[in-house]
Amino acid sequence: MGMIATKEAFVWVLNGPKIVRACSTIIRLMDDMTDGFTEGCFEQERRHVASSVECYMKQYSFSEKHAYQEINKQVEKAWKDINQEMLRPTAIPMPLLTRVLNFGRTGDFIYKDGKDRFTNVGDAIKDNIASLFINPVPI
Repeated sequence: MGMIATKEAFVWVLNGPKIVRACSTIIRLMDDMTDGFTEGCFEQERRHVASSVECYMKQYSFSEKHAYQEINKQVEKAWKDINQEMLRPTAIPMPLLTRVLNFGRTGDFIYKDGKDRFTNVGDAIKDNIASLFINPVPI
């Protein structure tokens, strides 16, 4: 990362800027939506952490379906925040902002469609890794 990883860059990240919070929100909420809370679910068997879905259902007396819809709205809002921060002029170098954006993109890919591709690695992840590192597109 060369001159991108400056002291100022680390201070900026540690102060929790909007784009970093939005990426974290996306990953946390999408992960919680893939975990579910049905019998036999890995996360729920541990019983030490309540998911966002469970908390939302309990706090607002929503059904599971309605809680998922509301949490999806929060994920969409977080993506809008990321887009806004990427387009707004800032003193932070674009390569650093791009790395934060890619963090959110990675989480979106891993947890999209209600599947946890991090815990349960399947063909989609293997194919993407192979296309990036083993069979790259010639330039």
